[in-house]
Amino acid sequence: MDSEAMSTCKKARAEAASVVSTDRLSNLPPEIKGDILSRLNVEEAVRTSTLSSTWRDAWTDMPVISLCDGNLARTKFVTLVDMVLLLHKGTIEEFDISGNKNYHDEFGRWMIMLSRKSPKSVIIKLNSGPRYKIPSCLFSIGDLEYLHLENCIISLPRAFQGFKSLTDLTLKLFSSTDKDIQNLISFCPALTDLILDSFEGINRLNIKAPKLDYLYVEGDFEDIKLDAPNLEVAFLSLDKAYQSVPIAHDKESYVKQSLGSLSVIETLTINGFFLKYLSKGCIHTKLPAVFTHLESVRIMICLWDQRQVLTACSLFQNAPNLKKLEMWSFPWSILGRDEDQVGIQGLNLQLQMDHLVMASVNHFGGLDCEVDFVAKLLSWAPALEELKIDWKGEMECSMVLAKLLALPRASTRAKVIVTF
Repeated sequence: MDSEAMSTCKKARAEAASVVSTDRLSNLPPEIKGDILSRLNVEEAVRTSTLSSTWRDAWTDMPVISLCDGNLARTKFVTLVDMVLLLHKGTIEEFDISGNKNYHDEFGRWMIMLSRKSPKSVIIKLNSGPRYKIPSCLFSIGDLEYLHLENCIISLPRAFQGFKSLTDLTLKLFSSTDKDIQNLISFCPALTDLILDSFEGINRLNIKAPKLDYLYVEGDFEDIKLDAPNLEVAFLSLDKAYQSVPIAHDKESYVKQSLGSLSVIETLTINGFFLKYLSKGCIHTKLPAVFTHLESVRIMICLWDQRQVLTACSLFQNAPNLKKLEMWSFPWSILGRDEDQVGIQGLNLQLQMDHLVMASVNHFGGLDCEVDFVAKLLSWAPALEELKIDWKGEMECSMVLAKLLALPRASTRAKVIVTF
């Protein structure tokens, strides 16, 4: 067979193989096509329309839409988003858009088209430029179950009826008002998970959520009131210290409104200036609730501040089943001095932490107040097995270490471990 005939034969075989391959792709069951498309990003999924006539509109039924500008030019990404939202024919279960370019001119148009698709999950992470004002149409999506917004302004429309099916709400880098954020949360009766991270414009945070079991709050606020009787995990962090004064006739007002309803709390993290906030209205007495389910506490504390120590001890006293305690000790140079600074050497604190097994003190500087608190902790915990101390001090440590290792312990099994 001459070379020309061989070439013609190879070409025919290649074409036949291509036809067979195309036929196989064309005849795939819809569920297999859907599985293939679910593994692709939207841009790749749209390109499958060139495979054959049966694939031409396959991507328009994708239930999950994920859009990221990545390395795409701005104009190309805008065209892609417009095309997807305009040509998509099926139900969008999940919609996720993220980008690092400015899309303020297109944002309103995109949200109108998206709201007509009635998605159950919406994630918007457009973090370039000024905050995006969330249009009223987004608040009209009645079947929404998951909502994640970043770099945005939350202003509820007057006709807002709530998200009756919403279980997860995450807001980051946002601004709003006391009333709008209160109404947004309270009008979501099924809410179980709430994250409010880095916000402005909210002075008094009022969270009323009967089914909430996870809460993360970090930002600047003056007061917080929690009404969440089913909350199991809470992270509470205040970025700035405010000099507000508790109500005269109720010295425990801060503690009551912040922790009073948390009867089933299991894990509690107190970060930033939040303990200082609590300490403004706290006296060493019984808190308004006994946290019988609380087993793990993580807390940032200034151990030279008597009020903070008393507040922490009030918490420990009312957590009879506490098993794990993690503390971060910070000196005045980081969190600021004030009139409450008096030290703890003279405090007559008698606590019983019968179930405490693991404890740690991080950012330990070797200060006398820190050593004194470690001594008290060792005397309170008869079941303690391990106390870890993370040394960050700049002073000579040999004398401090000798003092720490010589401290008496209520537990014969307690090990004191110092790391550097």
